[in-house]
Amino acid sequence: MKRSEINNALKYAETMLDTARFRLPEFAFWDPEQWETRRGETGTIRQTMLGWDITDFGMGDFSSVGAVLFTLRNGVVGCPGTGTPYAEKLICLRKNQRLPLHYHAVKTEDIITRSGLMWMELYNSKSGSVDRETPVTVDRDGIKKTYAAGLRFEVPPGNSVTLRPGLYHLFGAGDEDTVVGEVSSVNDDKTDNYFAEAVSRFADIDEDEKPLRLLCNEYFA
Repeated sequence: MKRSEINNALKYAETMLDTARFRLPEFAFWDPEQWETRRGETGTIRQTMLGWDITDFGMGDFSSVGAVLFTLRNGVVGCPGTGTPYAEKLICLRKNQRLPLHYHAVKTEDIITRSGLMWMELYNSKSGSVDRETPVTVDRDGIKKTYAAGLRFEVPPGNSVTLRPGLYHLFGAGDEDTVVGEVSSVNDDKTDNYFAEAVSRFADIDEDEKPLRLLCNEYFA
């Protein structure tokens, strides 16, 4: 992704969140110079990778596959005293934008529609690959629901789906911009994403202009 594309996506997401009345913490608006100045007091933020995460998953088509994410809370696997013992994210999806098909081996997460209208498709895993035949049973706000493998269903605002380890999932926005919430066990994006598509978790960046904000994977650069 070009840095200019990332900057534009960030500004668009800030507007989406403001419209949806989600307020972000102070560090969300720091520029790179402020991060450098305040490096000594931001160890937990950097270690738990809080903040902005903008990616096209290496597919080069951000308008179709990609997202702007903001991690509000997180911990570190194996370090119970660092950060929090749970994670929370906001995921900003533009109209007709989606995430790739993937599962987590460790993380359990609730995916919640905060504004707009999210759709989702689910598959069981079978020996680490996608099981496109057997039905999937999940909790939707505490009520068990069963869906045919890959059946697309909608999750209206305020509703959620609980995704447990090993469950392949794919979700995106329909005909309107959508803000999705994620509340989960501690999140480790470096090791706990298993994709069924040829993607990379973080984008390679072409620095065609200066960054407005640092992304969470850039704090240690």
